[in-house]
Amino acid sequence: METEREVVYTAALSVTYPAVMSQSTMKKSFLEALEEGPIVLDGAIGTRLYERGIYVNKSFDHANLNRPDLVRAVHEEYLEAGAEVLTTNTFSSNRVKLRRHGLEEEAREIIKNGVEIAKEVAADRAYVAGSVGPTGQTPTMLTEAELAEIRDAFREQIGLLTEAGADLIILETFRQMAEIKIALEVAREVCDLPVVAQMSFDLERKTADGAEPDRVAMLLRDWGADVVGANCMEGPHVLFDVVRDMLGVGVPAIAQPNAGYPRKVDQRLVYMATPEYFGVYARRFFKAGVRLVGGCCGTKPEHIRQVAAAARMFGGGRVKVEPAARRPAEEAEKAEVTPAEGPPTALAEKIERVYELRKRGEVATGRENFVVSVEVNPPQGLSPRSAIEAAKMLIEGGVDVINIADGPRATVRMANWALGQAMQRELGVEVILHVCGRDRNLLGLQSDILGYEALELRNLVVITGDPPKVGDYPHATAVFDLDSVGILRMIRNLNSGIDPAGKDVGQGTSFYCASGAEPAAMDYDREIRRLELKKDAGARFIMTQPVYDSALLERFLADIKHLDMPVLMGVLPLASYRNAEFLHNEVPGMSVPDSIRERMQAVGSGPKARAEGVAIARETLERVKDRVVGAYIMPPFRRYVAALEVLQGLEGYSLPTDDDREVV
Repeated sequence: METEREVVYTAALSVTYPAVMSQSTMKKSFLEALEEGPIVLDGAIGTRLYERGIYVNKSFDHANLNRPDLVRAVHEEYLEAGAEVLTTNTFSSNRVKLRRHGLEEEAREIIKNGVEIAKEVAADRAYVAGSVGPTGQTPTMLTEAELAEIRDAFREQIGLLTEAGADLIILETFRQMAEIKIALEVAREVCDLPVVAQMSFDLERKTADGAEPDRVAMLLRDWGADVVGANCMEGPHVLFDVVRDMLGVGVPAIAQPNAGYPRKVDQRLVYMATPEYFGVYARRFFKAGVRLVGGCCGTKPEHIRQVAAAARMFGGGRVKVEPAARRPAEEAEKAEVTPAEGPPTALAEKIERVYELRKRGEVATGRENFVVSVEVNPPQGLSPRSAIEAAKMLIEGGVDVINIADGPRATVRMANWALGQAMQRELGVEVILHVCGRDRNLLGLQSDILGYEALELRNLVVITGDPPKVGDYPHATAVFDLDSVGILRMIRNLNSGIDPAGKDVGQGTSFYCASGAEPAAMDYDREIRRLELKKDAGARFIMTQPVYDSALLERFLADIKHLDMPVLMGVLPLASYRNAEFLHNEVPGMSVPDSIRERMQAVGSGPKARAEGVAIARETLERVKDRVVGAYIMPPFRRYVAALEVLQGLEGYSLPTDDDREVV
């Protein structure tokens, strides 16, 4: 079921954006959107206006009246960079602040125009947040009359933002708890929009009046904020520590750091944090549980583009591929589209046949009734010969299909489709190609997938992909136009003969798609929710990360029973105690129980350790073989014979006749 946040295009697969809801439903839809996935905010408006010639001694907000073209251009830049929330150019539009420029009587028009410009740009592609900044006063030092003036200034500003059509209110860069309390009280008096409240902290991680992050978060929540967090400060590394302490108070969290600490270069302030560095911290924010990330002073569209890429890795971001509407058979025939019917590959036929046996309670796991895929990755050089020889040995030993990763761990290797085509041509073996969104934009993904169909490479494992920072080139640009769910939707619609632009491609493709899963995921509930989305998007079976704890796999199988999907259990024979420690402590989604690591430690290293690793894998597989349709084996360090050694407990699998067949 699609959410209110998504626009559904009928009879086409399209790139879609969050729908801007009416004021009466925006609070519900915006807060629901936060539960569904991360949301990307825009960056600095003042910085961009300053770069376009508006001096710092002028009112940036007044540009809504005298330079609306500049304000519009800034919003458009951030929208195209991937921002899902545009903040109005009204940060200093309260009467107290405007008085310094002699503009207090123009407050109404400044605010009204600020919202209208943002709404015009956002259209149905983004939310509009009415920006409210502090007055610059210190409430604890003011008289009752002066406090009343502050309250009236906020009442006017927030009321006008609401009246003009803002979708939410965002309180930014407040330093005094007493002042933001006034702003929150006023917001709750004059509107029912969602309210985001952000404080600014010093390098000691305290507000100007000494409050610490965890205390701030609880107070903001109690005073009526729907979202709490922090913005500004020196840079993302400092803000990360602050916002992390604001998590867990029962409402979503937001972070909008500066682009580092500014330096003066040729009489201009230059912010030193690169977009790539900003993107690294955006991923850290999202991984920690922050739901909204954007930028403050010094951030540009390039920074927000990196945030959007990070959001897509965690199931958010604006670029999504929607399912095509189902068309009647006569319409499909008229359009000369040939929908895929039945299992498209021999692998699909066997998986579905074995799965039906399992559902009927038949658990025979000899070669005829058990599916085995073994991972043989492309070389880092030019010759595929060793990989082809490994595949030949595995197929002769009883393996069904060869699995080929797509730049695993973000390393540079030969294209997996090139190796897959060579294996199919030379050995007549089926392969499964990994497809990830890290390296290709929407255009590249579509082109490659159509190419796979032409090469008859129709078994695909769709994953989001490892970020470049873990691999050979940590500064390489990650794309992530689509995450795994988006890619699956695109492929499902290509199977129905419809491309991402909604055009008929003349004939449907015939792909059989798997989804990856982590039974030991840290955020287990999110993993199950993502699998539900993946099935809806077109995934037909599941291939898990390596499992060493049969009880953990049993829990996972029980929790996905409602999905009614075949599962290939991930198997990675341990090579040593050091290998076990690395997998347990440094690979996300992997868990090696203490008892298993103790077994590996007891046998030392070398051949004894490798034999123990195979024995552990064989025992784990033996305990769950009747609950899964097969195994997805990942031999360590290219020791492919280990895959066949693991299978020796099952009927119909054989080892090579001599050690020369082992490919190392």
